[in-house]
Amino acid sequence: MAVPASRSTVRALRALQKCTQQTVRVAPRARYIPQHVRAFTLSTRRHEDHSEPGHDVKYTTDLYPEIKRDPKFSELTQEHVDFFKKTLSDESAVIDGLSKDATDDIEPFNRDWMKKFRGRTKIVLKPKNAEEVSKILKYCNDNMLAVVPQGGNSGLVGGSVPVFDEVVINLTRMNKIRGFDDVSGILVADAGVIMEVADNYLKEHGHVYPLDLGAKGSAQIGGNVAANAGGLRFLRYGSLHGNVLGLEVVLPDGTIVDDLSKLRKNNTGYDLKQLFIGAEGTIGIITGVSLQTPQRAKAVNVAYFGLESYEKVQKAFKEAKMRLGEILSAFELMDAESQKFVHNKTQMKRPLEGEYPFYCLVETSGSNGEHDNEKLEAFLEHVMGEEIVTDGVVAQDDTQIAELWSWREGITEAIGHNGGTYKYDLSIPIKDLYQLVEDTRERLNSKNLIGDNKTALGVVGFGHMGDANLHLNIPVRQYDKEVEEALEPWVYEWIQKRNGSISAEHGLGIVKKKYIGYSKSPVMIELMKQIKQLYDPKGIMMPYKYI
Repeated sequence: MAVPASRSTVRALRALQKCTQQTVRVAPRARYIPQHVRAFTLSTRRHEDHSEPGHDVKYTTDLYPEIKRDPKFSELTQEHVDFFKKTLSDESAVIDGLSKDATDDIEPFNRDWMKKFRGRTKIVLKPKNAEEVSKILKYCNDNMLAVVPQGGNSGLVGGSVPVFDEVVINLTRMNKIRGFDDVSGILVADAGVIMEVADNYLKEHGHVYPLDLGAKGSAQIGGNVAANAGGLRFLRYGSLHGNVLGLEVVLPDGTIVDDLSKLRKNNTGYDLKQLFIGAEGTIGIITGVSLQTPQRAKAVNVAYFGLESYEKVQKAFKEAKMRLGEILSAFELMDAESQKFVHNKTQMKRPLEGEYPFYCLVETSGSNGEHDNEKLEAFLEHVMGEEIVTDGVVAQDDTQIAELWSWREGITEAIGHNGGTYKYDLSIPIKDLYQLVEDTRERLNSKNLIGDNKTALGVVGFGHMGDANLHLNIPVRQYDKEVEEALEPWVYEWIQKRNGSISAEHGLGIVKKKYIGYSKSPVMIELMKQIKQLYDPKGIMMPYKYI
């Protein structure tokens, strides 16, 4: 264990920070991270990404043989195709797999990026505005054609790809920023705008997109809202339920609901937009979003720590909230397994000299660099002096900030490199959060499912400590029924006993539809079904999923 830092040591550390461009170690002596370490992020992920080489993608119906195609839905005909081509006019807006062989062109829209789910659609439609979406949905509703809305296809629960032959409505061409008010910070944009594009636009105006995800280079604003995505800075900026001011939505019968309000206060009747946030496209397609965006921080600091126990992780989080207060923007938890996978995939030099059971990444952001440095200094002095944190580093520039963040953002891609991953996105009372990882590891070991020659490669725990959101990941060489049966419904039963949620931010999709009862009461489920029936009486939107 490192010798506790004294006040004079921390003062010396601060002086060193001012005169060097190297990463500074939070310990009695300074240490450097080599500058050749490359950043590793998911921001460039696209449909063509092959981070899971050699993985044979089975059809979703093979994974869920109990799901049968609903005979009430029509099968695609040439007449349908002709209507869509006439409606969209632009040849590139329709990928037609009925009239000709378009397998290669359609395949990226038929399967998810994890290579776990795969549908059989024969047509992909790419409208460019709400009016075209309206015409498509009205026609599909009148002709009983099932529909799957699709954004960046970066979801994790199989919601964004068809199960059978549903019509895919992809919003990629709806990519215009409609307006921005740099006084109020309100952004209005098409649903198909990629969140990284939106953030870069806002950066030019001194603002920031209030959500950050590893898949920010492909995820779209509409998809964020439809899934009620949480992300890395939920701790600072909160939920999209609070940041979204208005929506433009096309209902299943083609009705365009124009509620793109730019008002922060509007107490006139039911706040209906909230129904569409997190509804995963089951009651309408979001085509436009009005969003409150915060001022971009002028001063950002990132520290990366090693800790000896989960108890000390909790203490560090408590101290961060108390001592960093309003400038604390992220507090991320990573276990040793997660960092091992990133290291093995990237061969990056580890930020710390030693290896620890737990790691935390703390980010602060504010408007006054000197003020923030003083608060961070006081926090570091305390957690080192109390031996809560054993070792750590502090980034000194944007490059090093990206390098440290890569150890958190790179986990998802690193663990999927050798095959597939069973992913569980869970809300758990913070005192019990890591216990699930340990219990899962013990359960799979007891069933002899983890090892060098076994299906499962390990059990990984990481997530957003700031909002008690655990990502439990089990990387496997290939998806396997025995592993899945060992995990489900056991994981959900474990969550139910602790009054947690089986989906913190990823949604339900097809994966968690049948398990919703572990988090919602029968009364709540019935109310949700009534809402679905009200908005989508024919059930054409997202069949076989959600509810």
